[in-house]
Amino acid sequence: MEYQDLSSFKVPASFRGKSKIAIQIWWIVQATLFSWSPQFLYEWRSFLLRLFGAQIGKKVKIRSSVKVTYPWKISVGDYSWIGDDSMLYSLGDIRIGSHVAIAHKVYVNTGGHEYRTKTFDIFFKPVVIEDQCWITNDVYIAPGVTIGKGTIVSARSSVLKDLPPGKICVGTPAKPIKDRGISN
Repeated sequence: MEYQDLSSFKVPASFRGKSKIAIQIWWIVQATLFSWSPQFLYEWRSFLLRLFGAQIGKKVKIRSSVKVTYPWKISVGDYSWIGDDSMLYSLGDIRIGSHVAIAHKVYVNTGGHEYRTKTFDIFFKPVVIEDQCWITNDVYIAPGVTIGKGTIVSARSSVLKDLPPGKICVGTPAKPIKDRGISN
């Protein structure tokens, strides 16, 4: 049985949302001006992302080692943070709310391949991280997921389905284990 034939694979013409030239220019800018910038130049990195179509709120802190596939498919709300070595694999839209803390080595994935087709067709589904979430270290977030407002996702969890608001979620797949609650 033949499961996949990669010689017949094709990326749809408008899939990336910009021309191949625009994509290559972004990747060059990301590999140099973005990634070489000192830690404290958060506004500079936000400027570069905006220059390529990202919607970035005020006082956003994105570390220089963050990788963004297509910035024109990214929106980040006010006062949010994105930590070192995180990946925003933005084949589809990624919407990050306000006051969101994304820790180090978080992988936000919006795309994949249709494994049931011999042509291995590529797809994307948006990811939404609502306001006031904390996504801790080394978390994987799958295509099509929404993480509800105020939810915490524990380290090394895999978010494969939507998570409700106001919960602490743990595991692979990540599941709510208790209410977040807050104290003053």
